[in-house]
Amino acid sequence: MQKTHLLIIEDDAALAEMLALHFEDQGTTVETAGDCTAGLAAVSAGHFDVALLDQHLPDGDGIELLPKLLETAPALIVVMMTGQHDLELAIDAMHQGAADFVHKPVQTDQLEATIGRLLSQRREAATAPSPTPPAPQRDLIGRSAAMLEVSKAIATAARGAATVLVTGESGTGKEVVARLIHEHSGAPGPFVAVNCAALVDTLLESELFGHERGAFTGANARKPGRFEQASDGTLFLDEVGELAAPLQAKLLRAIQEKAFERVGGTETLTSNARIVAATNRDLMAQAAAGRFREDLAYRLRVLEVRVPPLRERREDIPLLADGLLTRIAERLQVQRPRLTEDALARLGAYDWPGNVRELENLLTRVALSARAGVATPDLLDLPDAGASTPGTDSDDHAQVLRTLDEVEADHIQRVLLHTGGHKAHSCEILGISRPALDRKIAKYGLKSGKAEH
Repeated sequence: MQKTHLLIIEDDAALAEMLALHFEDQGTTVETAGDCTAGLAAVSAGHFDVALLDQHLPDGDGIELLPKLLETAPALIVVMMTGQHDLELAIDAMHQGAADFVHKPVQTDQLEATIGRLLSQRREAATAPSPTPPAPQRDLIGRSAAMLEVSKAIATAARGAATVLVTGESGTGKEVVARLIHEHSGAPGPFVAVNCAALVDTLLESELFGHERGAFTGANARKPGRFEQASDGTLFLDEVGELAAPLQAKLLRAIQEKAFERVGGTETLTSNARIVAATNRDLMAQAAAGRFREDLAYRLRVLEVRVPPLRERREDIPLLADGLLTRIAERLQVQRPRLTEDALARLGAYDWPGNVRELENLLTRVALSARAGVATPDLLDLPDAGASTPGTDSDDHAQVLRTLDEVEADHIQRVLLHTGGHKAHSCEILGISRPALDRKIAKYGLKSGKAEH
């Protein structure tokens, strides 16, 4: 294996000698420089893999030398060192291209581990496959048989104006499917979305049907509802299974008769909005248990599109990750990292309780954390392949016999355990609002954990 070449730019002769002796004992070739001028000259004259750069030097600051070093040797790994505990300096250094930032007194074992990690990441970047030319961005990504069936169902639903029920676990992309149905239907009106679990019942009724001035405290003017706004288009009712019984009756009438009244009003209004609803519940099972109107369930499920969970289409994960990373990098305006083979294998081995939404959240963190343009398994923060997920049942037969509420309670508990009880992150994974999560925690008596953010 080729020796590592290290440059130490440090004006403290004792520290520079101590670091040089330590790394030479590890088989590293070391040179030292005592100021900015000597450091830049050394980089210009020779090839170095890593530079340890002190902040305070006799003829300038390391933070000013940093961009000059990287301009001279773009592949150089620079680790900043300083005795000043300045967090803003650390941010500035990392922003300007430093690979890492350490405080003095330097812990040689930790510094050695840091340099080893950075060199490993650079080797991974060098051997990672070259990125393929970016494909046109698509909202629906995959080549699995399961996603082909979803595509066919979208095409069928787009041919007419019948109501559609999109089913699937939280985070599978049900709203993406609803938008594609709308786009391919050719409807001239807008796509209007309502999350039925995000608002209390009184506000949700006003959101759906609108209200007249003075209908309730704060109603200072007439407001058209979503049914009116979606005229000639599509009204997407997300988490429709969370609707309270009185609203279920009003929604049934609006679908059957295409008629409704604003809250506080007497005028009967009409809307030709096409209804696409989504739920992570089994509405027919909910109806059998008396928690959802059976007639409304049938009205909503004229056509059904089931979106499979990510664990049922693992072969799509490389394509999904590629497309999501491209989109994330453009949105955040950061370099798009490449996933190593080991990282892709780790993604494929995980069960993804939060499905595509959880994958996108994880890849967003990866895009912000990746160094040298490569994403290694350590950045994923996922359990090892084969490790059991807390709260899971290894007996598939036992899961089949559980009730829907038991399955939902178990899934939410798994997510809470996965996030360490962090409610904001749990809501992102589950795709529900904070009030909805609190209701479910109380309903099922779940342990929310310590983090309440």
